[in-house]
Amino acid sequence: MKPLLSILLITIILNGCTSHDTESFDVLIKNGQIVDGSGEASYIGDIGIRGDTISAIGKLSGAKGEIEIDATGLVVAPGFINMLSWAVDALIEDGKSQSDIRQGVTLEVFGEGTSMGPWTDEMKKEEQKMQGDIKYPISWTSLSEYLDFIVDKGISTNVASFIGATTLRIHTVGYENRAPSPEELDSMRTLVKKGMEEGALGIGSSLIYAPAFYSSTEELIALCKVAAQYEGMYISHIRSEGNQLLESLDELIQIADEANIRAEVYHLKMAGKSNWNKYDAVVSKIDSARSAGLSITTNMYTYTAGATGLDASMPPWVQEGGYDKWAERLKDPKIRTQLMEEMATPTNEWESLMMGVESYEDILLIGFKNDSLKYLTGKSLAEVAEMRNSSPIETAMDLVIQDGSRVGTVYFLMSEENVKKQIQLPYMSFGSDAASYAPEGVFLRSSSHPRAFGNFSRLLGKYVREEKVISLEEAIYKLTTLPATNLKIKKRGALKEGFYADLAIFDPNEIQDHATFDKPMQYSTGMVHVFVNGTQVLNNGEHTGALPGRMVKGPGYKVDKHVQ
Repeated sequence: MKPLLSILLITIILNGCTSHDTESFDVLIKNGQIVDGSGEASYIGDIGIRGDTISAIGKLSGAKGEIEIDATGLVVAPGFINMLSWAVDALIEDGKSQSDIRQGVTLEVFGEGTSMGPWTDEMKKEEQKMQGDIKYPISWTSLSEYLDFIVDKGISTNVASFIGATTLRIHTVGYENRAPSPEELDSMRTLVKKGMEEGALGIGSSLIYAPAFYSSTEELIALCKVAAQYEGMYISHIRSEGNQLLESLDELIQIADEANIRAEVYHLKMAGKSNWNKYDAVVSKIDSARSAGLSITTNMYTYTAGATGLDASMPPWVQEGGYDKWAERLKDPKIRTQLMEEMATPTNEWESLMMGVESYEDILLIGFKNDSLKYLTGKSLAEVAEMRNSSPIETAMDLVIQDGSRVGTVYFLMSEENVKKQIQLPYMSFGSDAASYAPEGVFLRSSSHPRAFGNFSRLLGKYVREEKVISLEEAIYKLTTLPATNLKIKKRGALKEGFYADLAIFDPNEIQDHATFDKPMQYSTGMVHVFVNGTQVLNNGEHTGALPGRMVKGPGYKVDKHVQ
């Protein structure tokens, strides 16, 4: 043996070191319970980060870090993926994304039906006109330009987006209840191609709302065929989550099959007590499609109430042409008489959330644009109707007219038993279906659904620790690796060497939601540290002010101007 080699071997034996013993890292996280996102059992170990990347995982006993965190007693997990975020304008107002960061979310995914591009000049004017508490100039046209805009402005979370099928329809057809012409459909397909090459994740639809309601299955298949060429996904708020739930699921499966595209159901639910018994049929239908080789997945939020607007209580025909035409019709006495009957009658022709609740007390009003109506925030539709000596249906019509908006609304629709069963589905991931707020400033001018502040911590606190619905490892898998795999995004969603250093570090005994429907704007607790792209955004439960978020691109990305 050569003398130099002998000395080296003796030195290693005497020191008892591993290859990482003398290494130094920008960040060294020690002694954590590592739950890596795979679903496999956790283990105690260390993680070394250099720059924006995880450089080492294991037992790094002799390593050093410029920042060292002792994670004894804490879970170290990949950052969580919010599969349905509405933080598109909240991040313009405040890029810190406080309510999500404090739950461990490191990626916000946008695009349920509508997206922040592609827009025409007329659409920009309309968007500006309909802005509520948060106001901003619109300087972008395409979806990728919007994502560049908020990244350049500074955000704490990463962001990604689907192309909104509704946005494509308004861009090309407008608000009319008709099929696109062949030329218009070609234009929509061209917009999909451009969006996918610029990094969109796929096509997102929201089919209970006008004008999306007017889209045919064939139109959606045509758009999805283009997205499929770029390995994109189709993700949908299906046409009905209540009376026509099974038929609407059939439509999603047909689109997946004929367009040869992966498909996901937004916020799976059985809405309305008369539909709670459809759970087994829904699961059977999804499982059958998956067994046949289709990639069908789902996401959900961890509450028995949804949130949308009063438009979800009115038939799509009255909304044709956009808000101004809708409000004009609501002022017409003949139309109001017709609506009084239609809105009070159960139907399979359109999705009425008003018919899904057990009483008008179960409809809460949480978001007004008009300052003179904000005193009604948090009251039920029944309360406001009584205050006005009017019927709830007439009150709903009047509020839409007076507020100049659809009025943000919470509907209590689902059963707790089904929520628990859904959480256990192997293909279930999670999305808040809400923006990311702070309980301060302009955000206090409206209320919110508690899911904005508690969706993810509620899963880990209530359903994992307290009720043991699923294991911690399975929950982390469904918050991280599962959605990242479904979206086909690279180097995120797992704790692996070479992956981006998006980490959520929390106390499994303390992680807890505090937001309620009465007091929704209360931060979750128990999340201790959060890293985004290797930068610490949450330190001992407090936001550091760091804004390291980036655009995360879909699998079809072809334009070399963005930074992953």
